[in-house]
Amino acid sequence: MDFTKLKAALAVLAKAELGAPLVIVMVLSMLILPLPAFLLDLLFTFNIAFSLIILLVVVYTLKPLEFASFPSVILLATILRLALNVASTRIVLIEGHKGGDAAGKVIEAFGAFVIGGNFAVGLVVFSILVIINFMVVTKGAGRIAEVGARFTLDAMPGKQMAIDADLNAGLLTQDEARERRAEVATEADFYGSMDGASKFVRGDAIAGIIILFVNMIGGLAIGVLQHDLSFAEAGKIYVLLSIGDGLVAQIPSLLLSVASALVVTKVGSTGENIGQQVTAQLFANPKALTVTAAVVGALGIIPGMPNLVFILLAGALGGSAYLIEKKHKEADLIDIDYPLELAAQNAPAVETKELGWDDVMSVDVVGLEVGYRLIPLVDKNQGGQLMVRIKGVRKKLSQDLGFLIPSVHIRDNLDLSPTAYRISLMGVTVGESEIMPDMEMAINPGRVFGTLKGNTCKDPAFGLDAVWIEPSQKEHAQTLGYTVVDPGTVVATHLSHLLQSHAHELFGYEEAHKILDNLAKSAPKLVEDLVPKTLPLGVVVKVLQNLLQEHVPIRDMRTIVETLAEYGLKSQDPDILTSAVRSSLGRLIVHEISGMQDELPVITLDHELEQLLHKSLQTAGESGVGIEPGLAEQMHTSLQESMQKMEMEGQTAVLLVSSYIRPWLSRFVRHSIPGLHVLAYNEIPADRQIKVVSTVGRRT
Repeated sequence: MDFTKLKAALAVLAKAELGAPLVIVMVLSMLILPLPAFLLDLLFTFNIAFSLIILLVVVYTLKPLEFASFPSVILLATILRLALNVASTRIVLIEGHKGGDAAGKVIEAFGAFVIGGNFAVGLVVFSILVIINFMVVTKGAGRIAEVGARFTLDAMPGKQMAIDADLNAGLLTQDEARERRAEVATEADFYGSMDGASKFVRGDAIAGIIILFVNMIGGLAIGVLQHDLSFAEAGKIYVLLSIGDGLVAQIPSLLLSVASALVVTKVGSTGENIGQQVTAQLFANPKALTVTAAVVGALGIIPGMPNLVFILLAGALGGSAYLIEKKHKEADLIDIDYPLELAAQNAPAVETKELGWDDVMSVDVVGLEVGYRLIPLVDKNQGGQLMVRIKGVRKKLSQDLGFLIPSVHIRDNLDLSPTAYRISLMGVTVGESEIMPDMEMAINPGRVFGTLKGNTCKDPAFGLDAVWIEPSQKEHAQTLGYTVVDPGTVVATHLSHLLQSHAHELFGYEEAHKILDNLAKSAPKLVEDLVPKTLPLGVVVKVLQNLLQEHVPIRDMRTIVETLAEYGLKSQDPDILTSAVRSSLGRLIVHEISGMQDELPVITLDHELEQLLHKSLQTAGESGVGIEPGLAEQMHTSLQESMQKMEMEGQTAVLLVSSYIRPWLSRFVRHSIPGLHVLAYNEIPADRQIKVVSTVGRRT
């Protein structure tokens, strides 16, 4: 055989996408045309091998979605087997009177050798196979598939919200979030398809029973009436051939049913296939093996029992338990991980030397301290993923803000509570909380459909109501509308929120140098004319810090530098330059607030109030000393009420004022009303419509 030509022919078929039409033609041929015995033997053997391949692929699959085509494969295998039933029935009834091998060697072998040529034994064996397949495996797999499809669909909204939470926390990129959403949708489609595909397997088992009895009755009638055989001779030939035909079809059907059951009963995606999970979870418990060995050994010493067999098995179980226990102890000795401070205490003494500048510890720009029970979260050797998530947070914030977020220095701290953590910037604590490392946090996003049992708490990042729950309650909580996150995600989200809030403190001269150096690669003349010809680097740093403090990204450095180069010739006041840059970045600022909406709902100040603030700032400076305290309190209350009203209507609160008073008002509400965005009139792009939804005046 010329394998090169065969390979070329298969490549042409694949390129022309003729595989599916050929399978359809082959199935129709088996249904319509009589097949020779040799070809039927080949197809029966292929059917058995195909079912075995499917079963082994399922066993070695790590998670169900890796075999997402499984429902379609079930349908294909079922149609192939039923077509073979039709073809074999035809040849059994037409050629069966000529002898047992007239219908093919495979059917004869299963009818004669497997059941010893005794059709009574064959009927019993066939009945047992059908009962196992139909009543046990198929029925249970169908029920699990139905329940799995229902719970998967119910949990979809919660899973989607969890993905959105991870995306907002910086744990996922846009592409990763898109892949996760597609995986959730595919999972729901898969279990829905498995619910329907289980009906194919169940129907196939029923069809096998009916085909067997039709073949036996038809064969007896044809043998006695058409071929003048005695009833005993006809029964010996046709009943044995029918049973052989039924067994040839029923064994692949059983293999496929087992594969379907394994797919829908596999729990979780731990990176292990079914064999590894069973070995790790069933045969890795030395206590269970020891007790079993004792029970089997006790049975083995009872007189009249097969003593040798029981004692051998008891010895094997006891030896396995001993070896597993020994392996666990060795692993424990290797995996003991002392906190850093204890390791330092146990370290050998070193020779003392004179103090120097190297002994003065530098302050960590960003620090994370954890209690000793949280060490596994940051230790990769113990499966901790927090380091990877923190790296993801830094990457996302760096892309969003426009400069590289410094590395996070993580250390343990025995002075903290075992389950507490502390986040610091420049050596000063800016956030701390406690988490439960063995539980998960279910966060109430504002609208849920039930309550959960657990330890109530507050989300440390945004102060939302939350509950610490057992991991087994995760899917139930997601079904109720909760956003469920693990302890590592809680810490990473809190860190992300604090880094974003204090981004201006993380930006300094070194970061400004790096940004300008990167811009100089594409626009060297622009950077050269700005620093130091037009503005000193300190003024540029202050302007960029002002933008970051007001949550304006500095990604578009070309526009920022061009604006500074233009207005730097007129003024070197950082506040004036910041206002000019904000005006140039108006499209970006508004897009960050309202996205692609054409209409921007805003709050405005009464004309008299705005004029009063303008005059007060002119006479008293931007400290706001000239404003009456009662007026300031009343204005603050009105702004807060207007913002809450807009948020209840699902709108982002924006206060629109003149560019002169905008910096002062921004500082006025920055900490007390953090959700209110203060924009100037000249920051609104020309293609955006403004809709005034509220006006704050001197009297409310």
